[in-house]
Amino acid sequence: MSKLPNCPACNSDYTYEDGVLFVCPECGHEWPMEQDAENAEETGVIRDANGNELNDGDTITVIKDLKVKGSSSVLKQGTKVKNIRLVDGDHDIDCKIDGFGPMKLKSEFVKKV
Repeated sequence: MSKLPNCPACNSDYTYEDGVLFVCPECGHEWPMEQDAENAEETGVIRDANGNELNDGDTITVIKDLKVKGSSSVLKQGTKVKNIRLVDGDHDIDCKIDGFGPMKLKSEFVKKV
């Protein structure tokens, strides 16, 4: 079961989903679900394909075959990557992969082990 956010107006934890809105039954405040996702991005939280929070030093697994730019080789599904480092930008994971060397990955193509 997913944890719903507390109401930003009265901090009540009895919120519920109504279509594309979160609603607080105590004060009647309504706010869009996208706002919650934007707040997570603003705080710098990076999540994997399953929604798990990633941290520096984590071990991840590639969830699909990825073409390596500038090379004829492919990074295979199931490849384990140890000791990742999170960075800002489109490719938000900086790592070193055995057999490939240093590489940047997008968090949407990995899962936390």
